[in-house]
Order: sequence, then C-alpha cells, then structure tokens
Amino acid sequence: MDFQAGILQDGSPMESLEKQLICPICLEMFSKPVVILPCQHNLCRKCANDVFQAANPYWQSRGSLISGGRFRCPSCRHEVLLDRHGVYGLQRNLLVENIIDIYKQECSSRPLKKGEHPMCKEHEDERINIYCVTCEVPTCSMCKVFGAHKDCEVAPLEAVFQGQKTELNNCISMLVAGNDRIQTIISQLEDSCQSTEENSEAAKRELCARFDALAALLEEKKSELLQRISQEQGDKTAFIQSLICQYKEQLEKSSRLVETAIQAAEETGGAAFLMGTGTHISVLSPSRIVEASKGGRLDKIEQGYESMDAFSVSLDHLTEAVHALDFDPAEDDEEYFDGEEEEVEE
Repeated sequence: MDFQAGILQDGSPMESLEKQLICPICLEMFSKPVVILPCQHNLCRKCANDVFQAANPYWQSRGSLISGGRFRCPSCRHEVLLDRHGVYGLQRNLLVENIIDIYKQECSSRPLKKGEHPMCKEHEDERINIYCVTCEVPTCSMCKVFGAHKDCEVAPLEAVFQGQKTELNNCISMLVAGNDRIQTIISQLEDSCQSTEENSEAAKRELCARFDALAALLEEKKSELLQRISQEQGDKTAFIQSLICQYKEQLEKSSRLVETAIQAAEETGGAAFLMGTGTHISVLSPSRIVEASKGGRLDKIEQGYESMDAFSVSLDHLTEAVHALDFDPAEDDEEYFDGEEEEVEE
C-alpha cells in the first residue's frame, strides 16, 4: 500500500484522485456498483442504465424478450453492444470500487477544516445549510431568522441539491440519448452517400454499355448499307464497261472499212481501180457498211443511270430521337428526399 500512502500524503494528490473517480454522467464520485465498458471507461451502473434506457426506450427489463441493445460511451463515443441482460451484463470494476472505499475512509479520517464548507458572508460563523426558494440562492439559518431572507420561502439545502442534481442527470441522459440518435442519423446519411456513389457508378456503367451497343448496331447497319452501295456500283460499272467494249469493237471495224475505202479512192487509173473492184466490192459490200453503221443502234445507258440518289438515307428521325433521349422520371425521389429532411429535423 505504499503507492496509496504516497497519493494520500497531501491535498493535491487527493484532488487529482477525486477527479479520476468522477462519473461523466452524474458528475459525482462513482456509486457502486461501478461497471467497466469495453472501451475501458467506467460508469455508475445506474448512470449506465439511464443512458441505455434513453437510447433504447423499448427495452423493458432483464426479462424482456428484446435481445439486447446499444448505446455510446459518453467519454469516447465508442458503441457498446449489450445482450438481453442490459447493463447488468457488464463486468463490475472492483478495483475502482476498492479505490473509492479507501478514498472515502481517508477523507472521513481527516479533520474537517473550516474552509472546506461554504460559510455565510453575513454571518461568518454560520454554515450555508438552507436554500432560499424565493431568491434562488443558498443561505444560512441566521439569514432566515434575522436577516434578509426572513420573509422568504426556504427549503433544506440537501433536498434542493438532490432535486437539481437529479434534474441535471436527467438532462444529461436526454442529451446523451439525443447525441446517439444524431449519430445514428449521421451514420445512415453516410451509408446513403456511399450507396449513392455506388449506384451512380453502376448507372454510368449501364449507360455506357447501352450506348456502346447502340454504336455497334449503327456501325453494323452502316457496313450493310455501304455493302449494298458497293454492290450497285459494281453492277453498274460492269455494265458500262461492257458497253465500252462493244462500242470499241464497232469503232475498230468501222475504222478499218474507212481505211480500205480511202485506199480505193486514191487509185487514179481506171484499170487499176477496176482491177481491184472485186476486192473493193467485197470489202465495201452493202452488208458490211450496214453492219458498220449499226454503232448508233447498240445498247445505251438511260439518262441518270450513273446517279446513286436511290441510296440516300434520312437520319432526321434518328437525330430527333437521340436528342430526345432522357432518363425515366422517378416520381418517388422527391417524396423520399422530403421524408429524409423531416427525419433529420426531428
């Protein structure tokens, strides 16, 4: 016990020790039994039960069918999960209880000093032991009998002290419970924020997939239409090339006849011309000339045959449809958001 003796040697260590033994709920020295939370902070069992009841209003008793509950440590905000026994399932801190006993024994063994109890300013030898309800100030018995408070309503100081302390404890419990509810709402909002981000990413992926599929469909349709244009181009080009070949053959035949006729016409002697008449006549026979003159009667292409206007495509309706693309209206979003705002305000 050398350590305890060192602590209790003078007033300053005693005050430091007393501060360590103050409950953060009732702001008084821990009252037994003292329970220890999972975060290693201590509470009076009664204070812990008050906080637990405020955070879990539907939890009735240890015999309740509701399986446990939760509340937050008032010192560090660590969430404490309890089973169906409630705060009675928490472990007692016997070490703190023993220290409290030793502290109280030491305090009771020391003589009471005059300055340790508030004294009346008007009557220096009188202790302040009553409370003036009318003026709402503590005072002494002499002030009530002969002094400024003789016509006032008074009450025992201890009774007023206990009443206000109880009211303060109730307020603290309400504040702690309110903080727990706010923390719960914050957690829900954080979860909603995370879910919103995840759902947005999923919506983006789905939108990109749909547009990629649409682009692939358009590309496939474009390839199909280009193939049809190319097929038509090949057919028309082949037909025109065949006509060109026919006309070239006809031109070649006609050119040879013209050349033969010119050679015959260049003969100046009648005998020579007539001697070659058989050859000329055979080459320049009417049948050959008629055949050579058929060039104008060969197949021709119609006017506008080379035009490809039939393969024009109007995309105006598709353009309008693309401009009109939008998300499906969600009618319940506004109502859901308004409901969340009301919950936060409450």
